[in-house]
Amino acid sequence: MTEELEQILSQLTQPDNAIIQQATAQLKQAFKDPAIIPGLCAVMSGSQNPQIRQSAAVMLRLRVKKHWKKISPNDRESLKAVVLQAFMQETEHTVQHSLSQLCAVMVKHETPDHWPALLQLLTQSTKSGNPHDRQVGLLLLNKVIESNPEPFKPHYCQLLQLLRSVLEDHNNPTALYYCILTLTAITAFTGTEEMHLMRSILPNLIVALKCLIKNQASEAMEVFNELMESEVSIIVPHVADIVRFFLEVGSDTNLSDSLRVKALSCVTFLIKLKSKTVLKQKLLNPILQAIFPVLTAAPAPGEQDPEDEEDNSGDGTDNESPKHCAAQIIDTMALHMPPEKLFQQLMPLTQTCLASENPYQRKGGLMCLAVLAEGCADHIRTKMLKSVLQTVCQSLSDSSEVVRSAGLFALGQFSEHLQPEVSTYCSELMPLLLGYLSSLNQAKIGHVTKAFYALENFMENLGADIEPYLPTLMETMLSALNNTDNLKIKELAVSAIGAIANAAKELLVPYFTPVIESLKGFLTTTTEEMRSLQTQSLDTLSVLARTIGKDVFSPLAAECVQLGLNLTDTIDDPDLRRCTYSLYSAVSIVSPDCLTPHLTAITTVMLYALKSSEGVTVEIIIVALVFEILPIKTNISISHFLFYCFQAHLEEDKTFVLLDDDDDDNEEKDTEDFLEDDKETDIHDVAGFSVENAYIDEKEDACEALGEIAFNAGILSYFSPQFPHEDVRRAAFGAMGQFCRAQHKVWKENPTEANHQALLKLLDIVVPCFLETVRTEPERHVVMGVLESMNSVIKSCKEVVFKNPSRLKEISHAIRDVLKKKTPCQDSGGDEVDDEDQQAEYDAMLQEFAGEGIPLVAASVPADNFFPFLNDLLPFIMNKAKSSCTVADRSFSVVAGRLSNRLLPVLVAGAKDSDPEVRNNSVFGLGFLSKVCLRDYPMMLSVFSNLLSKESDLRVIDNLCAALCRMIMSNVDAVPLEQVLPALVARLPLKEDQEENNTVFSCLAMLYTHSPALVQSKAHLHLFIFEDEFRSLWSKLNHSADFQAAVTALPAEQRDSLSAAITAS
Repeated sequence: MTEELEQILSQLTQPDNAIIQQATAQLKQAFKDPAIIPGLCAVMSGSQNPQIRQSAAVMLRLRVKKHWKKISPNDRESLKAVVLQAFMQETEHTVQHSLSQLCAVMVKHETPDHWPALLQLLTQSTKSGNPHDRQVGLLLLNKVIESNPEPFKPHYCQLLQLLRSVLEDHNNPTALYYCILTLTAITAFTGTEEMHLMRSILPNLIVALKCLIKNQASEAMEVFNELMESEVSIIVPHVADIVRFFLEVGSDTNLSDSLRVKALSCVTFLIKLKSKTVLKQKLLNPILQAIFPVLTAAPAPGEQDPEDEEDNSGDGTDNESPKHCAAQIIDTMALHMPPEKLFQQLMPLTQTCLASENPYQRKGGLMCLAVLAEGCADHIRTKMLKSVLQTVCQSLSDSSEVVRSAGLFALGQFSEHLQPEVSTYCSELMPLLLGYLSSLNQAKIGHVTKAFYALENFMENLGADIEPYLPTLMETMLSALNNTDNLKIKELAVSAIGAIANAAKELLVPYFTPVIESLKGFLTTTTEEMRSLQTQSLDTLSVLARTIGKDVFSPLAAECVQLGLNLTDTIDDPDLRRCTYSLYSAVSIVSPDCLTPHLTAITTVMLYALKSSEGVTVEIIIVALVFEILPIKTNISISHFLFYCFQAHLEEDKTFVLLDDDDDDNEEKDTEDFLEDDKETDIHDVAGFSVENAYIDEKEDACEALGEIAFNAGILSYFSPQFPHEDVRRAAFGAMGQFCRAQHKVWKENPTEANHQALLKLLDIVVPCFLETVRTEPERHVVMGVLESMNSVIKSCKEVVFKNPSRLKEISHAIRDVLKKKTPCQDSGGDEVDDEDQQAEYDAMLQEFAGEGIPLVAASVPADNFFPFLNDLLPFIMNKAKSSCTVADRSFSVVAGRLSNRLLPVLVAGAKDSDPEVRNNSVFGLGFLSKVCLRDYPMMLSVFSNLLSKESDLRVIDNLCAALCRMIMSNVDAVPLEQVLPALVARLPLKEDQEENNTVFSCLAMLYTHSPALVQSKAHLHLFIFEDEFRSLWSKLNHSADFQAAVTALPAEQRDSLSAAITAS
């Protein structure tokens, strides 16, 4: 059979399709012969043609990989001996590489302890005095350990000593390369015994990487990513040397961009993980000094930076270049370092750039300001907003287009992250942006895109202040839709209309019909060239559904649902599908009944998107179908809880599948497929673990849509968010919270024991998942999402969350751990900087999310039960109330300080704070505190009276009204209604905080029972001013037992007056 196999493999290398097809058929037939393994072994070790020997090794590897258990014990032992013998006698590197991969696959089935000859060969070859033998031995060592690292763990200490000696052999770069790859493979599996050895290796490792800098360094540098991800404490003692090495590589313009990007990305990752160490070792200034020349470098003559090219998307964030990575380093610093420390070092460099005659220096300064906006928002808003806005506005008239583009990007970032203060400059910025947009050359699409980006971000947050500009804006956008041939301009205009709608809401009604007429042609297109415009049109349609008003949009709701279903049935595009999910969510708010008949079809598509591994290498395993949810208000007796465990896996190698004797129908492969020495998939190359793409976005949007539809339209699903991508995980946690709230609503509306038990079972699954994530999740914004979702569940479900006796302690301890910075996402490695008062703004925001849970828990359990946990938190809360703390810190302190007499002074002081967010939370806290602090009513009323007389912030005024209502409901006899009620009603309806409408109406309903004559004389006529707010809450109040009791208690004449008022409104 040996000669026959060699002949077949030889024919596969011929440049003749007929011969190849004939050989393929023969090979497929040969694989059905039990003697195929010995035959391939003979070819692999005896053929004179290295290409045929390599092909035989590849064939054996695929056979072993799929059918090891089918190979007889004798053939297994023979194969183990033959492959090692062939490896030792082989002289061609390509064949050695394939043989090492064959050994690697065998090690997955046959552990080293059952293959002593392999260990013996590895020991002899890696310690050989012959450089070539050593190199080949390290190749084999690398492949077998990468394949199955854990069985080698007993040998790790000995292995590390070997690798340390290899790293000193600077004259053998190939050996260095395989040595470093082996070190990368075992890093995640090292324990405390190996820590000291690993640390001692690092200086040698840096020197070895310098030797590889011109050859294979990029892949070898993955060792640092692995060290930082799995054992970051190993590198902390050497962090200064490591950072210097990265900066040297990242700054060297003689090296490839890909290598420089790798080095600078490592700096970014290190700052994200160990920002405190970077600050403590005084590395901030050296990093900034190294990256600013990269950030401000001019491109080669005749070239442009990637973000300035005409085909760029325009937001300046999607280009993997050294310049982009330099900006990303500053962005990461802003997110993870105290602003005071960062700005002290950063601003002198930035100001020098902004004053330079070199346009790329000015551009670099503007990009620096832009990327600071997210992480240092409070610092910029409160201390330097006016000056940076002036700088950015001046840049829009710069003579250089690259500077103007950077200015537009910066303005877009400011508009997104520096709200609400930046919107107060509306009268200056809107005319500037509109004038700039009208003067642009539409042929320069890249620059026009940047102008739209800035305009959209700014106007989206204007609210009613956009009204004076609406005619000009809509004339511009509708003209672009109807008179421009350029599809990109149309797409930008459609997107801008969505931003206008978010601000204008019902003010856009006069323009609704022409907008819809323009969108219709884009929504139903079937051409690929218009796909992006179609997707954007769907997105804008969803925004209109949410903002234009139910009465206006409801007639289109059913048509929109059908449009979405038709599109997903006929077009396979993840971006298009995710926009249909958003459309369904919007319709569930406007007209849930239109969604009900199609819920099965809609949720099937979304769940398929979550299960799909397309675009990312993810395996979804259905773990359990738990229990049936009883029929709910939409009359859909559906809803199993589907548990999806997202487990990262490496996609099965499909090469040579035609050789699988279990499937005779596989497609034939050409000669390149057979002769390719394909490498095992490397986890670092898997796009799903690190690359954002449309399929990732689709999963994220599917999670969010499922949660919203569950709450609005009544479907329930559940999945465990263990997905590799953090944005999808965060969205999944948000959906889980929505599912709990939806089931709680089902129980409240249909209070059967079965619905109650269903809620308890769901909470017993979801809440532990929340808590485990807080304890283990390394990504800060995911933990923020978990805390936000958990707070919403506690707020809605209240005491039901705590039916489990251990739940109060578990939730309290999770909050405590975040407040004390003891969670993995808080860089709690014990190397904190000396000044504990300073921290990154996002770290303060994380603690604020945790702090917001304190009053929610306190309001849900008996005070005596919660007091021991609250008392533990008091010192931290009081410390955060200092006037020197940031806005986020002070806001956290007043939120967390509710329901405790010891914190009353904190809340009163907060009510007088200069920041409206702090005042708002203080007033909110005092309102809740009124339930238990009756003796302090006179003082609270005095505080509220003073605030009402001079407060201008609408949200604070709304919360003052709600706080007064809570005081009235808690102890009506302690409130002078003759004075308080007129002041309260005069400030209704609520303008900003619509959630407090429930509190206001509950108070008025109670007063109709307690003091009907007073309410009728003071407030009866004012009911008419509530209009939509009153009507929207009527259905809820109508089902409220308290409200019904209050209405019933009224005299007949007053009941009739109330009904007439409601009808008229």
